[in-house]
Formats: sequence, structure tokens, C-alpha cells
Amino acid sequence: MIEIKNLRKEYDSVTPLEDVSMVVNDGDVISVIGPSGTGKSTLIRCINLLEKPTGGQIIFNGEDITAKGYDARKVRRRIGMVFQSFNLFGHLTVIENLMLAPMDLLKKSKQGAYDTGMEYLRRVGLANKALAYPDELSGGQKQRVAIARTLCMEPEVILLDEPTSALDPAMVSEVQAVIRALSKSGKTMMIVTHEMNFARAISNRVLFMDEGGIYEEGTPDEIFDDPKKEKTRRFIRRLKVFEARIDSREYDFIELGAELDRYLLQNDVAPSEKYRIRLAIEEMVQQILLPHFDEPRIHVTVEYSEQDKHSIVTVSYGGEPFDIRETDNDLSLSVLKNMAGRIRYDPVYGDEEPNRVEIQISR
Repeated sequence: MIEIKNLRKEYDSVTPLEDVSMVVNDGDVISVIGPSGTGKSTLIRCINLLEKPTGGQIIFNGEDITAKGYDARKVRRRIGMVFQSFNLFGHLTVIENLMLAPMDLLKKSKQGAYDTGMEYLRRVGLANKALAYPDELSGGQKQRVAIARTLCMEPEVILLDEPTSALDPAMVSEVQAVIRALSKSGKTMMIVTHEMNFARAISNRVLFMDEGGIYEEGTPDEIFDDPKKEKTRRFIRRLKVFEARIDSREYDFIELGAELDRYLLQNDVAPSEKYRIRLAIEEMVQQILLPHFDEPRIHVTVEYSEQDKHSIVTVSYGGEPFDIRETDNDLSLSVLKNMAGRIRYDPVYGDEEPNRVEIQISR
């Protein structure tokens, strides 16, 4: 249905989309997730030609809609858009808002546009608000009207840009219920959302965007249960990350300790777990690794998950393969084992830091 080839969008100071290629199949319900500023909204706005791509192609049902001179109005009759901010005309009633585009663009009769508008208002549960004005509606009701207005154009594809982000929490569920019902109707949809449980429930595909494009793609189970890439994993598990690089025996461990304490305090890590994290790093780095290597190249990472409230300490280091569990320092190894629910060593051959130890801090 839609094929995107090497799509690029750049502005004067930033390039949110560097090289995006993907296919949207008929009937797909695709959730687009990722950190702020990674091009999620830009992607769907390019598909609707609200943003003109800097490069690449978008092929819609065999037509290159990015070709020079292509009529953007033709695209918008077939690809509907639901915005964060509703974009309803305040001087028109609800039903008039729904009738306007079908009469203007689809050349429907007034009666035909009215009948279609009422049908979709009933579908979103707002037939009784047909003669109300937008200012008389709640935020959730406005967004449901906006969805009904999009459906009145009978689009082949519906794009939704953070449809619940402008709503009070109490109103989110009513809009999600409408979108969930729509997702079961067979309509092709792409939804930019920060609601992870919602994305998982309605989608057959999930795109995680970062680094100027689609960083990882998969089914909801693949992305939410078993992400393959590091940034996806951190985002899904809402990991807060602390990092330090130690490249000298004279490294300032007092400063490292102070920075680590700030990180742990900011993330409200329990005092007992703070102690275990600090002790694990001290024993592994200062007592085992530094004495073993003449020229240390050590990368320390602490990941704290807001989702499941546990911490993982990962230490990567250069030099010959060396499993810390084979150290002669039995005392430090014993302390580490007491701190850890799990210790795993992985040699990463050919990497700059070919040794990797992961310790899950016990609770």
C-alpha cells in the first residue's frame, strides 16, 4: 500500500529523518514509538505531505506522491490525519465541522455529508453533541470528534499523531477505546504514541525510532518483551544510565563515586541497593581489573530500571580475554558474588573492549 524509500527530511539546524525505508501493508496497525525528537511525527507528516521530504520517495498504491508537481490535496483525500490539538473550527458546530471537507473535497451533497457525519458521530459515541460547538466539549470529546471528522473522508489510511497527549488522564481512555475499535475494523493505521501498553494492545507492528530513522522494528511481543538493540531495550524498560570510562591507574575514583551518588539519588535508588552498586564497582574495577591490566581500558555502565526497580552493572574492558571469576583475588570475588543475583562474562571478539561482565545487583 505504502512504500517508503530512503526518505530524508532536514531542517536548517536538524535532520530528524536521515534514511527511512519501510513498507506499510494493507490492514497494518503500526505504532511508532521512541524518545522525543527522533522524527516520529515528522515521518507521518511526510506521508501525508504536510511536510515536504528533502529526499527519497513515498509510493502510495503505485503512485509516487513525492514526485514534483503531485497534488497534495489528492493525498489528503486518501490519507487522513488526526492531530494532537484537534484543529476543530470553533465557529462551526460539531456536525458542520464533519460536513465541511466531504462537501468541499469529495463534492458530497449537504444531505449526504450530514448523514455520513451523523453515522460517524454515533460510532464515536457523540451523536448527541452534533449541534454543540467545540468550546462546549471536553478534550476527550474534541478528539473523538476529530477522529470522526477524519473518518468522514473515508480515507484508505489514517495517521494519528499523539492523539492522547493533549488530554487529561481521565479522558485518555475514552479516546483509546475509539482508536482500539477502529484498529479492529481492518483500517490501515499508523499511530505515534507514548502510551506503551496501548501500542502493544492495538498494533500488529511497532517501529522504534532513533538515530535518524527506524532503529528497530518488530511485532509487539518482539519489541516489548525481547528488544534486540540497546536503545530500544533502555527505552522500553525506561532505563536510566550512568557511564564512566577509566583509562588510567590514576583515575579519580572519588569523583566517580560522587557522580554515581548523584545518579543514584536522582533515581531514588534504595540505600541498600546504592551500597551494593558502589561496592560491586569498587571490587570489580579497583580490586580485580586494575591490578590485572597495566594499561586499563574500562567502561562502566549502571542501568537502573524504573519499570522493575532493579539495577545492572556492566563493565567492558580491553586487553586479553579475562573472566573476573578466574581472579586470584578470592576475597573480592566473594564480595561480588554476595552483591550479585547473577554474574555473566561474555568475550566480545574483535571489539575494542573484548571483555564484558554483567552483574545484576541482588535485592
